[in-house]
Amino acid sequence: MPSRLAASGVLLEIAFRNLFASRAKTLIIGGIIMFGTGLVVVGGAVIDGVDVGMRKSIQGSIGGHLQVYNANSRDELALFGGAMGESDLQPLEDFAEVKKVLLSVPNVRMVIPLGLKDAIIDAPNTLDRTLAKLRDDVRAVLAGDKSTERATSLAAHKAHVRHIIELLASSFASARSLAKEGRSEQSDREALARVQTDAFWRELDTAPLPALEFLENRIAPQSIDGGMTFIRYAGTDLDAFPRAFDRMHIIEGTAVPPGQRGILLAKLYSEEMLKLRTARRLDKIKEQIEIAHVTIAKDEQLQRFVKENVSQTRDVMEQLNPMTAQQATERLARALRSSKTALADLLVELFETTDANFLEHYAIFYRELAPLLELYRIKVGDTLTIKAFTSSGYMKSVNVKVYGIYSLAGLEKSMFAGMTSLMDLMTFRDLYGYMTAERAAEIKRLKAGSGAREVNRDNAEAELFGGGEAVVGATKAQGFDENTLMQAKQSVGAGFTHATFTQDELEHGVVLNAAVLLHDESQMDATMGAIDSATKAAGLPLKVVTWQVASGLVGKFVTFARVILWVAVLIIFAVALVIINNAMVMATLQRVGEIGTLRAIGAQRRFTFFMLLAETVAVGLAFGGLGAGLGAGVVALLRATGGFAARSDEMYFFFSGPALMPAIGVTTLVIALVLVLIVSILSGVYPAMLAGRVTPILAMQTED
Repeated sequence: MPSRLAASGVLLEIAFRNLFASRAKTLIIGGIIMFGTGLVVVGGAVIDGVDVGMRKSIQGSIGGHLQVYNANSRDELALFGGAMGESDLQPLEDFAEVKKVLLSVPNVRMVIPLGLKDAIIDAPNTLDRTLAKLRDDVRAVLAGDKSTERATSLAAHKAHVRHIIELLASSFASARSLAKEGRSEQSDREALARVQTDAFWRELDTAPLPALEFLENRIAPQSIDGGMTFIRYAGTDLDAFPRAFDRMHIIEGTAVPPGQRGILLAKLYSEEMLKLRTARRLDKIKEQIEIAHVTIAKDEQLQRFVKENVSQTRDVMEQLNPMTAQQATERLARALRSSKTALADLLVELFETTDANFLEHYAIFYRELAPLLELYRIKVGDTLTIKAFTSSGYMKSVNVKVYGIYSLAGLEKSMFAGMTSLMDLMTFRDLYGYMTAERAAEIKRLKAGSGAREVNRDNAEAELFGGGEAVVGATKAQGFDENTLMQAKQSVGAGFTHATFTQDELEHGVVLNAAVLLHDESQMDATMGAIDSATKAAGLPLKVVTWQVASGLVGKFVTFARVILWVAVLIIFAVALVIINNAMVMATLQRVGEIGTLRAIGAQRRFTFFMLLAETVAVGLAFGGLGAGLGAGVVALLRATGGFAARSDEMYFFFSGPALMPAIGVTTLVIALVLVLIVSILSGVYPAMLAGRVTPILAMQTED
C-alpha cells in the first residue's frame, strides 16, 4: 500500500509539473472547459429560475399541484396551450363524488372545481351608453317626472347624442371619399342625414320611443367603438377559490356573495379589452419607458402608439357632451399653457408626446381629462350578457353581474394567467348547456304557461296531426305596449342574475376539470398513484396529471429550454473533446523521449498511461472548477442587480413576476463537474494509450 501511495504521489507530481510546463496547451484546453462549465452553471441557473417561476405562476393561478379530468376526453387538458385556451373535454357529471374520492387520499388538501371556456360579450359603445341614459330620461318624463333636474339631464343627453352623431358623420364622410359607396353604405348615410336634421329632434320630443328605436337600430351599429369582445372565464367555486390560490386579491368592488351568481373580471382583461384605447396606449408607452427603458425616439411601436393617439381623438371627443367638452377645453388650455381654443387642437397637442414631455402629458391626461371620461366600457355593478356555445353546439346567453375586479399577485401583467375572469359555477353550467335547478324550474313554468303536455312517442303522429280534436283557440293580431315588454324582458334577464343556490347544488353538478392541492408537494408522484388507485376503485374515469402537463404547450417551455441548453453544452463539450484529444496526442508525440526515459528507469506502461490521463483530468477539473466558480459569480451578480427584467407579457408569466432571479441548484453544479470529468477522461484515454506503447528503444531511435 505505501508503494502504491508513493507511486500515486509521483504520478500526480509529474502530471501537475507538465500541466504548468505547457501553459499554451493548458490555457487552450482549460479555456474551452471553463466556458462550457460556466455555460452549464449559468444556463442551468436561469432555466431553474424559469422553472420555479412557472411553477409559481401555474400553481398559483388555476393549476394547483395536480389536475384531474375525464379520462374519456378526446383531447388532453391544456389550461394555457389549447386552441382558444380550452380543450375538448368530456364533463365530470358529479363533482361532489369526485371531491369525496380525492379527499380520501391522505396528501390531498383541497379540490377546486373548474371549467375553462371562451365566450363573447357585447361591450356597449359610447353611443349605446348615452342612448341608454337618454331612454331612461324619456321614460321618466313619460312617467310624469317634470323636475328641473330631469329636464336638464334630458337636454344634456340629447346634446351629447347629437354631438356623437356629428363626429360619426364627419368620420364617415372622410372614409367615403376614399372608397366606393355601396347600397348598405348609402342606406347608412341616409340614416345619418336624417338624424342630423332639426325635424328628427322635434320628432324625438313629440314621439320619443320610435325616434329612440331608430337611433338604437340604425345609428348606434354604425359606431365602430365597442361591439363584441371575447372573454375567457373559469367557472369555479368562488368561495373556495381564494382559499386555494392566495395570489388572488380583489382590487375593486367586492367578492361575489355566497350563493349568488356573478363574475369577477380579471384586471388585465379589463385593461386590455375594456379600457379606452387612447388611455391604454398611454399606459403602454409609460410601461415600456419605465420597465424596458426604451425611448419614443428609437422605438417604432411607441411611435405608432403616439400617431394613433393623435389621429384617433374622436374616441375621447365622443365621450364629452357640450358641457364637459367646455370643461376639458379650459382644463387642457391651462395645463398645457396653450393659446389654442379648439378642443380637437388641444387633444392633438396633448397626445403629441416626445421623450421630453411624455411624463408631463401623461399626468395631465389623468389629472385633467380622465375625470371627465368613462375609461372602461364595463364597470363594477354592470350586468353582462355573455354568449357562448353549449356542449351541443347552439348559442346560449346568460346575464351575470360584475361584482368586482381581481388580480393575481405577481402575475398582474401576464397574458397567460391574468386574462381569465372568474365566474360562479352555476352560471358556467348554464352557458355550457347543462341542467340546473333554475333551468328546470324555468322549463316547468314555460310548459305550464303554454299548455304544453307530454306526447307518447308511439302515438306522436296521431297526437300532433291526426287527433281530430276541436280547435282550442284562434290567433289574432294584437298591439303591444313597450313598457310592458321592457318589464317582461327585465324580469326574464334578472331571473338568472338574482337566482341563488346552495353549496350542495353547486357541488352536485357538472365540472370539466378540478385542481388538486397537496399538503406535501414533494410527494406528488406517490399521491398521483394513490389518486389513480382510489378513482379506479370508485369506478370514476379520472385522469390525473401534474401542473406542468396540464398547462399544455406553456408547461413544455422549460423542457424545450433544457433540451436547447443541453444540446448546446454537448456540442461545446464534443468540440472540447476533439480539441483536447488532438492537443494531448501532439503533446504525447513531443514527449516520446521523456516517456521512454521513464520506461528505461523502471516505469510500467500502466504508470505512463495514468500519468497522461491524470494530466488531462487535472486540466479538466481545475478549469471546470474555475468555470463553475465564475458561473456562480455571474449568477450572484445577476441576483444582486435584480435579475433579468421581464420585458414582455410572456416573460412576466415565465418569471412569475417582474424579474427572473436565477437559482443555482446543487444538481446543476454536480452535472457540470461530472460532464467535465467524463470529457476529460474520454479525451485523455487515446493519448494515454499512445504513451503506454512507448518503449526505451523507441525513445532512443526517436532521439537519433
